[in-house]
Amino acid sequence: MIRRWPIIPTILVAAAVATMIALSLWQLQRMRQKQALLATYAAAQNQPPIGWPTAPTGEPLPLYRSATGNCLEVTGFRTSAGQNRSGEPGFLVIADCRVGAEGPGLAVELGWSKNPNAGRDYKGGLVSGVIAPDRIARMRLVAAEPGPGLEASAPPSTDTIPNNHLSYAIQWFLFAAIAALIYVLALRRREADQAKTNG
Repeated sequence: MIRRWPIIPTILVAAAVATMIALSLWQLQRMRQKQALLATYAAAQNQPPIGWPTAPTGEPLPLYRSATGNCLEVTGFRTSAGQNRSGEPGFLVIADCRVGAEGPGLAVELGWSKNPNAGRDYKGGLVSGVIAPDRIARMRLVAAEPGPGLEASAPPSTDTIPNNHLSYAIQWFLFAAIAALIYVLALRRREADQAKTNG
């Protein structure tokens, strides 16, 4: 006896399974891209220091590389959640600076404090540190030495960048396998029920 599977439900389940497998493969691709990016960041940590980019920077950004910039004038202060070198939570104090007529400006992470209004006595000058991501300016210079009234903030680290694409890929693949298995079991149960009814 030829098994007749319902056409529309089978198509829908097959499409869902194919989508989940495609998502699993996409996560594996993202994992390889993230691994390459992390390798680039790790290599940047061992490269010689650079001057803060004075022209618009394309991709990839020179993140996690040592650099020196000159804050000619502070144009504003802002804060972000962060930690000091002991891992204590608090506020990161960031100064947005003018660097001259050219360039995108300079964001300097001056340091850490429990007080979000600390560090406002900073007037600018040469700053050395490590380039880190910034949600507003795209990148900022984390000062090696804290500004006035501040403690040193935790140095930027690639360890804080998540790379959980493999676990997502496994999850999507398992979802696809479970969906297919449930559908096959449902069909067998349906056939068994029909056989009992016809018997």
